[in-house]
Amino acid sequence: MSYCVVVSTTPNTEEAKKIAHGLIKNKIAACTNIISGVTSVYSWKDEVCEDSECILFIKTQRSLFENVKNFIMENHSYELPEVIMLPVEAGLEGYLNWVKENTFH
Repeated sequence: MSYCVVVSTTPNTEEAKKIAHGLIKNKIAACTNIISGVTSVYSWKDEVCEDSECILFIKTQRSLFENVKNFIMENHSYELPEVIMLPVEAGLEGYLNWVKENTFH
């Protein structure tokens, strides 16, 4: 069994909570952390932009990444949302078992 953390950003806490609750309710993620007040500096359409955003750390099984990605794409207000997957190389066995038990497997 392999696990991952999916990272995404949203423009506000309301949207972050909507996505987080949907992921958990649909059992495609076991836990989502929301960190607000993140400053993002990025290039968009040949301009340097700076915005305050929320970042989501979404813990799930690697096999559910496509489901998480699709859910974010369907529920996100950005034209091109950040959705990146970081593999979990190791972790506390009990926690990883909890992730498995709280997601579709």
